[in-house]
Amino acid sequence: MKEILIQATEQGVRLDAFLAKAIPQLSRSRAQELIEKGLVTLEGKTTKPSLRLKGGERLRVIIPEELETLPLEPEPLPVDILYEDQDLVVVNKPPGMLVHPAGRIRRGTLVNALLYWCKDLQGIGGTLRPGIVHRLDKGTSGVMVVAKNDLAHQDLLSQFKERKVKKTYLALVHGPLDGEGEIALPIGYHPKYGLKRIPKGKKAKEAITYWRSLDLVGDFTLVEAKPLTGRTHQIRVHLSSIGHPLVGDKVYARKKWLKRTPEALRTLVETFGRPALHSWKLGFFHPKTGEWTEFTAPLPKDMEELLERIKAFFP
Repeated sequence: MKEILIQATEQGVRLDAFLAKAIPQLSRSRAQELIEKGLVTLEGKTTKPSLRLKGGERLRVIIPEELETLPLEPEPLPVDILYEDQDLVVVNKPPGMLVHPAGRIRRGTLVNALLYWCKDLQGIGGTLRPGIVHRLDKGTSGVMVVAKNDLAHQDLLSQFKERKVKKTYLALVHGPLDGEGEIALPIGYHPKYGLKRIPKGKKAKEAITYWRSLDLVGDFTLVEAKPLTGRTHQIRVHLSSIGHPLVGDKVYARKKWLKRTPEALRTLVETFGRPALHSWKLGFFHPKTGEWTEFTAPLPKDMEELLERIKAFFP
């Protein structure tokens, strides 16, 4: 455990937002968690994440051991770099890789790999998340953009916050789903399982996803999903909420879907080791030139083979 004493320097800013900015190893969600656990005091009193600072307040923050800053080791892990310039790098993240260190995990992440291949990332946007402006779940593959300097970092963060970034995902779901539509369903925390999200859960926030059916294959559908907001597990929760959970999703797909799967495909579907979700396209304004740029990552091998096997079964 480590204690940090800081003085609020901004007026009108939320406490959780200020802490995330002032303490590099804290994300806003982790700052909220510390405040709610009573590990943050303002003028000697506990408070709430939404408190607006007046400026000049004295803050005492207790940092748990797992969040203390530790040096990150660059690792020569394979990374598919789609584009790189002086301001940013665009990568095709493989499934199964964490974006940045979390808890006691300090190796094997995308950040470790980028610190090796991009020598100018260290220190951008926080020691534990250099250059990171958005995230993909560990099991999700596909396009990500990472900033290489403070100017690009702030500009891209603003674009995500203002919903200027266009995100397009491909998801393989259970059940035939035709047409297109919009899912507007707030997402919040599960009351018992902190990592799980549910519609209208605790502290639910606005969440909007546009979807379009691309390919119906027997009792499965390849769906194009465009999230307007960026809530944790948003696409997984939303598609499950309309009765079409992702193949391979152990959290949001009920066992009944596996029972409905033809026996010849059941083992294939059951052993698919992740939610079948891929960040296919990412579009944003280049932070230096202002030009609209768009990048695409092809389906990864595991999802491609899964689709091929299913199509072979349903000619």
